[in-house]
Amino acid sequence: MPEVRLVGPNGEQVGIVPIAKALDLARESDLDLVEVAPTARPPVAKLMDYGKFKYESAMKARDARRNQAHTVIKEIKLRPKIDPHDYGTKKGHVERFLKAGDKVKVTIMFRGREQSRPELGFRLLQRLAEDVEELGFVESRPKQDGRNMIMVLGPHKKKSEAKAEGPRATGSRARRQEEQEHGSPA
Repeated sequence: MPEVRLVGPNGEQVGIVPIAKALDLARESDLDLVEVAPTARPPVAKLMDYGKFKYESAMKARDARRNQAHTVIKEIKLRPKIDPHDYGTKKGHVERFLKAGDKVKVTIMFRGREQSRPELGFRLLQRLAEDVEELGFVESRPKQDGRNMIMVLGPHKKKSEAKAEGPRATGSRARRQEEQEHGSPA
């Protein structure tokens, strides 16, 4: 006579029982008999409300999708002969992206005779990597790709960590605005 190892509705071990008795117990307690481990010897079955189980697992999957961080690659384009102020602005953008937990693809575009001096672009990318090394790391080294030189920077923090830190990491502008709305802190 075929038998199953029966687990109760609260996870307690009922023991090894014939399938007919397990089905009777399920009918008595108004639950479903669900085979949990068919390859075990004897197979393991559990008494549970299968509809409730399906609903809870669907809710867990939905929550997992909601909390999942989407990796975004932001792109910044530079030229080899960039003005110092423009470089500072672009570096600020890269820092903001890295703080938000996004990857940054830095592209240097060469035109005309600049193509014969790729070392200028390489030095610029090295300088940028050194300037933002406390926020991110070089994920892929600078490499020439036709008229462009490309480097990818990855953040030290994951997107979810940056999101959790978000309200505290917002700049002083948001703090000033909040102080104006609610009065200055005492």
